[in-house]
Amino acid sequence: MDEFYAIGGNIQEDVESEMRRLKLELKQTMEMYSTGKEALTAKQTARELQLWKLEEERRLEEARLAEEAALAIAEKEKAKSKAAMEAAEAAQRIAEIESQKRVNAEMKAFKESVEKKKALDALAHSDYRYRKYTIEEIEAATEFFSEVLKIGEGGYGPVYKARLDHTPVAIKVLRPDAAQGRSQFQQEVEVLSCIRHPNMVLLLGACPEYGCLVYEFMSNGSLEDRLFRRGNTPTLSWQLRFRIAAEIGTALLFLHQTKPEPIVHRDLKSANILLDRNFVSKISDVGLARLVPPSVADNVTQYRMTSTAGTFCYIDPEYQQTGMLGVKSDVYSLGIMLLQIITAKPPMGLTQHVQRAIEKGTFAQMLDPSIDDWPVQEALSFAKIALNCAELRRKDRPDLGKVVLPELNRLQLLAEETMHLTWEAGSPGHSPNYSQVSLQLEHSSCPNFLHSDEYSRSPPNENP
Repeated sequence: MDEFYAIGGNIQEDVESEMRRLKLELKQTMEMYSTGKEALTAKQTARELQLWKLEEERRLEEARLAEEAALAIAEKEKAKSKAAMEAAEAAQRIAEIESQKRVNAEMKAFKESVEKKKALDALAHSDYRYRKYTIEEIEAATEFFSEVLKIGEGGYGPVYKARLDHTPVAIKVLRPDAAQGRSQFQQEVEVLSCIRHPNMVLLLGACPEYGCLVYEFMSNGSLEDRLFRRGNTPTLSWQLRFRIAAEIGTALLFLHQTKPEPIVHRDLKSANILLDRNFVSKISDVGLARLVPPSVADNVTQYRMTSTAGTFCYIDPEYQQTGMLGVKSDVYSLGIMLLQIITAKPPMGLTQHVQRAIEKGTFAQMLDPSIDDWPVQEALSFAKIALNCAELRRKDRPDLGKVVLPELNRLQLLAEETMHLTWEAGSPGHSPNYSQVSLQLEHSSCPNFLHSDEYSRSPPNENP
């Protein structure tokens, strides 16, 4: 029994020892499990923290980029706003300047109008630059405007051949219903009474109250009529034509160099070039002439006209299209007229015909066939300078004083030398004496011949 109890006690001790061991192992296992779980939780927490940090960094970067974009947009809008404000300010300044210009222009126009009216009033009463005729003297000289003495019909009235102060004269009379006649009359008086040139028609006097202008009488009519030999008049020699061209260029340059303001003729053509008894040429019909600002004397600045004026085929194309008037406008008209001087052909399409003939080598056929001794090379030089003058673009046309006139003077000198040699040789057949031709005109069989647009049809037997 005691052994039984002893064995039972050992077994119980072993069981208890085993239990303690198992509890210890369980405790260690629990501790190990607990430690692993904590490590796993810490690792997971660290990973989550890392992800959160990355997410925060991403959000911060997006926020930074968004802020930079917003700042860029703000700067751009600020720049646009600044530019808009500057543009608005500039536009306002320009508007103020233009407004001031308009005010100044209106004031200047008003001032000029007042001054012009004063000048015209003074002209009608106390102008001593020309002879003032009464209407009674004009009526007596024209036999009360007899149709027998009428030698032409101009744009604003008839022209009569008469005698005043024992001198043959041409009297231009303003028609009452002429719309622009009064302004042209006043302009012609202003221009011709202020300037004197041997190649400008001479204004002898006027009757301002009744719009009558008294000119020297030009017995050989207009250049146009003599080129086309109207009334079967003798042909003009090439020497005489070269001289006439140089005279016209000289007178035109004189107008362009008038001080303080250049004068632009605006209606230069062969019909407005008159010839006296010695075939000295003179520019007439300056009623359309304009005094333009001095800056127009160069070939850059131009003067805008509200309406164009002149004769078709002679008008500067740029002036006709834009209304921009300058001295180069007259140069174009001169070019067309110079071509007529050597070809005796109408102005329509003349530049193209001459240019084409030069290119084809048939230029000699374009020269006036009524002359059989043309110096073809010199005539070609003459034609080329004329074509340059008639360029469509104003900037392509040569300077009248520096380029055109020197060439015309050179050709005139050649003509004079040739004429002198011909006369010395005693054979004037190819270069008729001016007085002889004039005498032929006086006794030609034609009943009348034109003088100009407003100065025409003088009886041949009434040469002064």
